[in-house]
Amino acid sequence: MEILPTSLGTRPRLAVELRFEGVVAARADDAAALLTSVSRAEVAEGAVMPGLKPGNIVDRGAVAAAVRRALEGVAARASERYVTVVVPDAAVRVLLLDFDQLPSKPVEALPVVRFRLKKLLPFDVEEAVVSYQVMSSAKAGVHVLAVAIPKAVLDEYEGVVTQAGYLPGAVLPSTLAALASLEEAEAPVLVVNAGPASVTTAIVRGGVLLLHRSVDMNADIDGNAPTAAVTALPLEDRERSAEVWARQRLVDQEIDRFDAEAAIQTSVVERAELHELAASAASREIAQAVSVAAAYFEDTLQAAPEVLFSAGTLGAERLSTTLRDSGIEGLRVREVVEAGVLQAGATTSSVPRGWLAGVRGALKN
Repeated sequence: MEILPTSLGTRPRLAVELRFEGVVAARADDAAALLTSVSRAEVAEGAVMPGLKPGNIVDRGAVAAAVRRALEGVAARASERYVTVVVPDAAVRVLLLDFDQLPSKPVEALPVVRFRLKKLLPFDVEEAVVSYQVMSSAKAGVHVLAVAIPKAVLDEYEGVVTQAGYLPGAVLPSTLAALASLEEAEAPVLVVNAGPASVTTAIVRGGVLLLHRSVDMNADIDGNAPTAAVTALPLEDRERSAEVWARQRLVDQEIDRFDAEAAIQTSVVERAELHELAASAASREIAQAVSVAAAYFEDTLQAAPEVLFSAGTLGAERLSTTLRDSGIEGLRVREVVEAGVLQAGATTSSVPRGWLAGVRGALKN
């Protein structure tokens, strides 16, 4: 499902996905996308903050270094430089549009799609990169999938890939890329792409997208608004705490060493509690998103979903536990990426299958 297409004619054989949680890369030698090599690189929390405004890449140097490490771990040769870039769902808007009719030529149809998006996007469509794909066409009308991303945001993601020494050949949103990992079938499928910062639910049937709904949970992640009131104390060891606090005297007041240590320990506890609250809130958001998608599935298709496919860093096992703890029963949870798509010898111990859904789909034509 090519949304922001490459001009190369075919997709690159390398793919990299940038997420709030880190960077993952993969390589496949053909369009069947048997993964011959996979790699993951961590980034500090807050280095990537997906959203619709510039500032997604908070620490450009660190993220570029992570992209370089991940891609160097999968590139077969030094000259291999073109890569498909998978960006977070929170950085794009995916919309399903219906038209009575649409010009067959893309150069004529794109302005029509842009005009429709003007009142639907929370950013200026004239400052955005827009792509579309016709999902279905009949006498009753044309069903279109449209994707828009602010140009400044796209430049950030492409910029760190370029800084890492590689060239973006195509760009795809995370969940749309993950959907390409699925074997196309007439039976409808419910997919959940979940991590600590966002959750996206999607329903696809016979290659046609019926639902795409994203919830951005960045507001619940440590380092953003809800935790801004937390006093910024260093997580130092006990032996260094007195020295650190001596450098942090406020209004020249002397702070007793033991009070300082107690304050540090209190801060650590507060941060841990905030993380627990954020995790709890994220679990509720994920369960609610799945509940809404399952209801839409049943209302639209007159059948309840029996299997839920999991993409994203949460993983099928944790997603299953989250749903069960929230009282959602009857859904079997499976990974989008099956073990059989990993070639023997591919690095898998440090790359859970949930991380691979986006890059695997990006490599599958």
